Amino acid sequence: MPLLSTLWRSSLLLLIIALVPRRAPAQATSGASPSRPEITASSTGEAQLTPDRAAVYIGVQTRASTANAAARDNAQRQRAIIDAIVALGIPREQISTENYTVAPDTRYDQQTQRTTVTGYVVGNVVRVEVRRIDQVGSILDTALAKGANQINSLDFFSSNSDSARHEALGQAVARARSDAEAMARAAGGSLGALVELGTADLGPRPVYRMQVALDAAVSRAPTPIEPGQQKIQVSVMARWLFIPRQ
Repeated sequence: MPLLSTLWRSSLLLLIIALVPRRAPAQATSGASPSRPEITASSTGEAQLTPDRAAVYIGVQTRASTANAAARDNAQRQRAIIDAIVALGIPREQISTENYTVAPDTRYDQQTQRTTVTGYVVGNVVRVEVRRIDQVGSILDTALAKGANQINSLDFFSSNSDSARHEALGQAVARARSDAEAMARAAGGSLGALVELGTADLGPRPVYRMQVALDAAVSRAPTPIEPGQQKIQVSVMARWLFIPRQ
């Protein structure tokens, strides 16, 4: 009996398995369309404009046996410089402290191989924004006459460079499209729809910078300042669809 019962249960299990419908294997489908050929081109454009603004960095460096004495002397000179620049018609809102440092002045003795503090050096640099280029020379001369002994840098820039930049962008895009059309014709087709277009500026905007340390003795002749012209450069990269000839 046990053997018959076991055979009966095995037969029933096989019958159930046979009755369960089998699922057909899933068919692999691909909805991805073949990639379409593209043409990529890049180009640059540039435009010129005349700077109408400047930033002058005027520094005073003083030395004394103590940090307090050096700072006091420095403050007197820089205050006189700022007051004189304001008297030229530059608003105080256009004058800001750019850097202030206090450091020991040291001397190294070769014989004893020891470093000794001989005093202290205080530096104070202010930034003056000039909105009329013809005032730059007068500001430099006035600052030097009042005790400035450093002109850290002089930057020229334009207050409105958007129109020139747009001109450079239009030039760059036109060149890139012209190159792309030439490549499409050479490849036996034509240019299709624009897929991607991007841009980047090339180089900083200030057109000129000078950095000098000046002696205390300054010529009485007015300082000539020529801003020159500012060059704005941009680059573009673009992709178009390529349409083969049928």
